[in-house]
Amino acid sequence: MKTVIFDLDGTLADTSGDLIAAANQCFRQMGAGDMLDPARDQGTALRGGRAMLKLGMTRLGRTEQDPEIDRYYPVLLEAYGQEIDRYTVLYPGAMAAIERLKGKGYGVGICTNKPEALAEVLLQRLGVRAAFASLVGADTLPVRKPDPAPLFEAARRAGGDPKRCTLIGDSDTDRNTARAAGVPSVLVTFGPAGGDMAVLQPEALLQRYEDLPDLVDHLLA
Repeated sequence: MKTVIFDLDGTLADTSGDLIAAANQCFRQMGAGDMLDPARDQGTALRGGRAMLKLGMTRLGRTEQDPEIDRYYPVLLEAYGQEIDRYTVLYPGAMAAIERLKGKGYGVGICTNKPEALAEVLLQRLGVRAAFASLVGADTLPVRKPDPAPLFEAARRAGGDPKRCTLIGDSDTDRNTARAAGVPSVLVTFGPAGGDMAVLQPEALLQRYEDLPDLVDHLLA
């Protein structure tokens, strides 16, 4: 079976608002107030918790190696888990496109660098977990993206041939994962990093989810 594997943050859903809220809670505990802006810092948010903490630390005049980053990372994860879907929204047309792909006979799964338990909770809260045959997170395997192993595992768990899949993503991490796996990548242009995607030279760019099923047909023909 051919499979279509999706990244989660910035690809299927805009999770940046809840991620930034969790990071700002950490900075408030430090006595610094909110250091990240929900609009300006979306791109950093979608690179993960440590990236947000590092950015905030630099704005405080501290370094990206500050030991407080490791100390507050579990605090951030706990705060995020408690308010994981307050601001998060699925991108328009995403679930309709997924149903069309499944109707065409493709297996569909998720490969994310979000911890698996948090990804599971988020998808359940959004009411879409059942739409995906697989979910591989940052800690499901000993390695994470851009290592190709999580992508291959997501394809296998979705019932597919790992070498007959494509990865839908929004970052250089996703592009490099697909390249390492020897499979095509599709990068979305509507996420926070959208305008930068073309320079990564993916096999395809996606401007709206309505176009994805036909695009996948072409890539996996």
